[in-house]
Amino acid sequence: MSNFGSDNVTGAHPKVMEALAKAADGPAIPYGGDDWTARVETRLRDVFEAPDLRAFPVATGTAANSLALACVTPPWGAVLCHQDAHVNVDECGAPEMFTAGAKLIALPGADAKLTPEAMAAPLALAAARDVHRVRPSAVTLTQATEAGTVYTPAEVSAIADAAHGAGLAVHMDGARFANALVSLGCSPAEATWKQGVDMLSFGATKNGCWAAEAVVFFKPELADGFEYRRKRAGHLVSKMRFVSAQLEAYLEGDLWIANARHANACAARLAEGLTAAGVRLAHPVQANEIFVHMPAEARDRVKAGGFLIIPWPDLGPDAVRMVCAFNTRDEDVERLIATVAGA
Repeated sequence: MSNFGSDNVTGAHPKVMEALAKAADGPAIPYGGDDWTARVETRLRDVFEAPDLRAFPVATGTAANSLALACVTPPWGAVLCHQDAHVNVDECGAPEMFTAGAKLIALPGADAKLTPEAMAAPLALAAARDVHRVRPSAVTLTQATEAGTVYTPAEVSAIADAAHGAGLAVHMDGARFANALVSLGCSPAEATWKQGVDMLSFGATKNGCWAAEAVVFFKPELADGFEYRRKRAGHLVSKMRFVSAQLEAYLEGDLWIANARHANACAARLAEGLTAAGVRLAHPVQANEIFVHMPAEARDRVKAGGFLIIPWPDLGPDAVRMVCAFNTRDEDVERLIATVAGA
């Protein structure tokens, strides 16, 4: 089976596996007191050009998003997000649970992108109703989005300006942050804190690690209490070195960028080939996800050819999603294109 269903199906990059094997040799201080965890925070400070940055490893993206939002959102607060955002449709109420009851306000927007215009109405309503409405406390952006599109720095800056003007913190869900960064061609700093992002869920699991994410605070004061929240939530890993060793290898030599560049290139080639074969794109392809409208005969041939693609009924009965990863093979991309073209 050639799996184009998700970048979650992949194993780990060989360099990550090697790093884990080395980390298993000998003892280390538990609960994040190890050298690997300290080096990861130092490395992230260099990567993001932010000497005061705080970084906390966790094992899942859901934990990263939910715990970060809980630091800036009280139980009577609200988080503005796109209606297709991962926190809204794929995290089983975890953000609400970790914030002790805060409300998610899901907003529309083309290609799964939030806009300042969409934020204006809920911000105005909250201000008008005083204690009778939840108080928006944060906005979260998914980068790259759940539609495979990418926020430009200017778009992030406009959203952050609107959020900060209303007293909201800005969080970025970066499960596919590396893929977005490759697409943008700018520095990590230019894609985040220089545009007003206060917190980032820095994803690695989808791009070459086994289970490794990091919650990054560009404003250190927002991290107050995070360590207690992480422990109370059951996400303080005893042998944290095995999470941090993955992140260290991921960052070493810009492996994370190389992995994302390959995935994006495969997605771009796949989109080009499918479009030439007559398949219609549902969203622009700007990272490593491809959403298309594919006729039933083509879908049947793809399945018979040994490919896994995922139906995406939210976009219509003929819609499917395909995802390329750090280890997607070029020959599989070409074979998938040929299979669809043959239909």
